[in-house]
Amino acid sequence: MPGLSGHKIDIVRTLVEQAPDKIVGGLQTALSAAAGDSALADVRQLVEAEVADRRLRNAVLSPVAPLFVGDGRNPNKLTFPAKALPLIWRGLKTDHPVEVAAAARTMADFRQDETPTDSLDRLVTLAAEGLRNQSTRDFIAAADVLDATRPGCTYALVACLDIGHIVRAATFRLPDWIGRTTEERAAAARLAYKDAISIADDAAPRFFEMLAAQLAEPWTIMRVVSSVMDHPGERYLAASELSVFALRLMDLIDQNLVHVAQFDLNAGTKAGVHAAEVVELITRQVSEMEQGIELAAEGGWGGRVKKQKRQLAACVEGRLREVEKLLAAALPTEGVKVGRMTKQQPRLGAAPDRKAREKVLAVLTFVEGIRTSANYGGFASTRAKVLEKAAENLDLYVEDALTLVRERLTSDPDLAREHLEVAAECATLIREPRAGDIIRRRASVAVDQAKSQTPAPVEDIAD
Repeated sequence: MPGLSGHKIDIVRTLVEQAPDKIVGGLQTALSAAAGDSALADVRQLVEAEVADRRLRNAVLSPVAPLFVGDGRNPNKLTFPAKALPLIWRGLKTDHPVEVAAAARTMADFRQDETPTDSLDRLVTLAAEGLRNQSTRDFIAAADVLDATRPGCTYALVACLDIGHIVRAATFRLPDWIGRTTEERAAAARLAYKDAISIADDAAPRFFEMLAAQLAEPWTIMRVVSSVMDHPGERYLAASELSVFALRLMDLIDQNLVHVAQFDLNAGTKAGVHAAEVVELITRQVSEMEQGIELAAEGGWGGRVKKQKRQLAACVEGRLREVEKLLAAALPTEGVKVGRMTKQQPRLGAAPDRKAREKVLAVLTFVEGIRTSANYGGFASTRAKVLEKAAENLDLYVEDALTLVRERLTSDPDLAREHLEVAAECATLIREPRAGDIIRRRASVAVDQAKSQTPAPVEDIAD
């Protein structure tokens, strides 16, 4: 089958060049699965070439590439419009093909800490010159896109490129700097910082913004800030140009607290997992503030962080207090006269309530997920008491339900099995997976015996 015409290939090339990295990567994956289709061979080659070109671009411009996000108008952090990055790269390829080819050779066998980065840093310098001078078409177009975002955007990017070689070297050390802090690592971070501000007096915030953009969790840049400033006091950091990073982290904690407060039990176990992850994240973020800065005992940042911890504990404990009620709704009981007394026993005559089941599994998934963060968050004691009480109620329900099944006091043993399955799911989260498996085995034996119409044994199978 013939391939696409030259005109159609040009159309595809234009579309691919304008597509985001994620889309191009997805196209490459999809086309690799159609490797035997000759009609798509030209498209596959085009996409693979584009992927390779972007990989080189992102390596060369790695000190600034992560800053090109969306329209570049984020008011809370340093970003640039994504449309400008390919224009800058095209300008480098057009104006400096020899240097780009040298960078490609460098990246072909690149080994961190072994391969010199001079060829890459040279292109970063040339990109700064191109934007500063705006003497060629592509750099003029890139500057127009940048300055249309906000006044002075081109200048801000040039200033970032001017310290690009320092940021590139620092990026290689970042895993160490945000890991276990040692005096040697702190000294290396301070040296890189001093190199950056020696190029421009106002480079400090840019230096940390560029490093933060390299991190999977940008807020962890506070560890580097703390190392460079030698574990600063709240007042000293608040008066510095680096206070933005602490303020941004506290704002992020507030946003995450809203997510926890809005945790919707109707959304099921996925929502429970997500809410627990956010609780874990908040405890880590609060710890970052407390360990990285000498916070004031009262008021200021110290007071704000204390308030955030109290809000987190209140949100979590509010959910914990719902467990008993939700468990009772998912495992319903009814009053039965026994002599002159009324006893509660499992209500097994109707199918389990699906919504009640989803809610209790969501909250129990949440309770299980906050296990590791409970101590630091200050709600470990409440969590332990809630789980202990839930386990007691669950055990009583299971034993009573099995007795009803064995003694054939249920109208439909299969419905009873469904209720015991809900109990097993709860036991898995309250205790451990093995506890749920035990309930399932016991339920299976009891139901089979009830259906067989044979006399039920006095004792059930051993656990």
